[in-house]
Amino acid sequence: MRTSSAIVSTALALALAADAALAGVDATAAEFAQALQRKYDTVKDFSADFVHSYRGGVLRKQIVERGRVLIKKPGKMRWDYTAPEEKKFVSDGVKLYSYIPEDKQVYVTSIPPADQATTPTLFLTGKGNLMRDFSPSFIDLPEGMPAGTRALKLIPKSPQRDYDWLILDVSPDTLLLRGLVAADAQGGTSSFVFTNLKENMGIADKEFTFKIPRGVDVITDAPSR
Repeated sequence: MRTSSAIVSTALALALAADAALAGVDATAAEFAQALQRKYDTVKDFSADFVHSYRGGVLRKQIVERGRVLIKKPGKMRWDYTAPEEKKFVSDGVKLYSYIPEDKQVYVTSIPPADQATTPTLFLTGKGNLMRDFSPSFIDLPEGMPAGTRALKLIPKSPQRDYDWLILDVSPDTLLLRGLVAADAQGGTSSFVFTNLKENMGIADKEFTFKIPRGVDVITDAPSR
């Protein structure tokens, strides 16, 4: 489930794009974050292709995966991993379903209220605010991020269970998000690079409905009686 937290973490800032007025190199990190937030507030849904790389963690592993993501505010998301292994992570805004066909198991967890949200994904699906919840600063471009982009590091003002910091990788001319990096509490780093981004498509709610396959074990976070 740590892997699913890293997955869910994070790439959903790809909806962020901002005012051209603050796109110049002289904008402060705070101005940059404010502009991203303003644009982000206008984005109701989006889709993108992604490449997800994970390095480190307790097992010191390294993986590279590919797939497609759909996001719809508030709180709905769908991650379809296609290579090298099929995986699905689907949230209808109330429950999160994590499914790896090879394991024949579905994990079902409750989405916490907005004031208890911990993962970057929940923030990026409409349950947070860049300036209220983070301290922003500019940093050098992380390894693996697209050339010619600019990196904004976000440190949460309150300690988070699932991640220590985030980095948004943004095109300086359009301020479209090109990538995202998150560090988890186990010492791992999860990176996403996005392409083919489309915004405000009117994605139907049915895209975020998960039908549990026959013959799989269902594991929930409901307390035992």
